[in-house]
Amino acid sequence: MKRRPQETDRGEDDLAGLASALLGLRSPDEVRAFLEDLCTPAELEAMTDRWRVVPLLYGNVPYREIHDRTQVSVTTIGRVARTLERGAGGYAIAYQRQVDEGDKNTSEAGKTGSASPSNSD
Repeated sequence: MKRRPQETDRGEDDLAGLASALLGLRSPDEVRAFLEDLCTPAELEAMTDRWRVVPLLYGNVPYREIHDRTQVSVTTIGRVARTLERGAGGYAIAYQRQVDEGDKNTSEAGKTGSASPSNSD
């Protein structure tokens, strides 16, 4: 995405403001509504595609199999894999929090005797 030239580069401040806005949201539904307002359908699809492949990459699923399962391009899969290796660590934090939350929900369900739905992916 091309950035507009500015007299002073406020990019870091702007990104911090966006991050702060996301942090202020209190539920997945609020985040979804914000993202739907903020992004175009194509941007949402691209972000969703990237996020869908993260657990599969952590599961060491081969790129071709990820493509076959998700229909996400092998190029995008490779880009996500490179970002997992050399990026800022955001994917790893979000993924680990989801895993931890899933573990927490599973153990809480076991304590109450209720079963939680399993997800094979």
